[in-house]
Amino acid sequence: MNKSQKINNPIVWVDLEMTGLDHNTNQIMEIAVLVTDGNLEQTIEGPEIIVKAEKQVLEKMDAWCTKTHGESGLTQKCLESKISIEQAEKQVLDFLKNLNINKFEAQLGGNSVHMDRRFINKYMPQLDDFLHYRIIDVSTIKELARRWYPEEMEKKPVKKLCHRALDDIIESIEELKFYKKNIFKN
Repeated sequence: MNKSQKINNPIVWVDLEMTGLDHNTNQIMEIAVLVTDGNLEQTIEGPEIIVKAEKQVLEKMDAWCTKTHGESGLTQKCLESKISIEQAEKQVLDFLKNLNINKFEAQLGGNSVHMDRRFINKYMPQLDDFLHYRIIDVSTIKELARRWYPEEMEKKPVKKLCHRALDDIIESIEELKFYKKNIFKN
């Protein structure tokens, strides 16, 4: 895509893997970004970045994070990474600007993306400031569909639960496509 092309109603899909869920004490380990148009028909893959983390930070992870990120290889990759959180933020912003996305134009999308937004707010303030204040949280739609359309939920795609950022984003987009087709019918 070149600078003259424009994405209609862009959604910036972000998934973070973190050392825990407390944005005050935990850190971002990985960020992946995809952009779709508002109809989920056009997908542009963005950066997938593993952020440098010190051994003493990783040793403080809880049992779930230690096991999950250890088994996926993310913990070791964070130790080997040379990319700071500031460099990661710049890469993401450059990607969005190269797509001709303007400040406040794109909404943040993902599953339980309010949690990602907390970490973005703390560790990537320029990205936080660039994105629209509204979010598209697929988890909210899932919870409403589960309550109101339980028969449709039986057809929902099964998640792989890889807990790697890019895989999680792709699953979130596929899940929202399912709701669009099966719940939000024309």
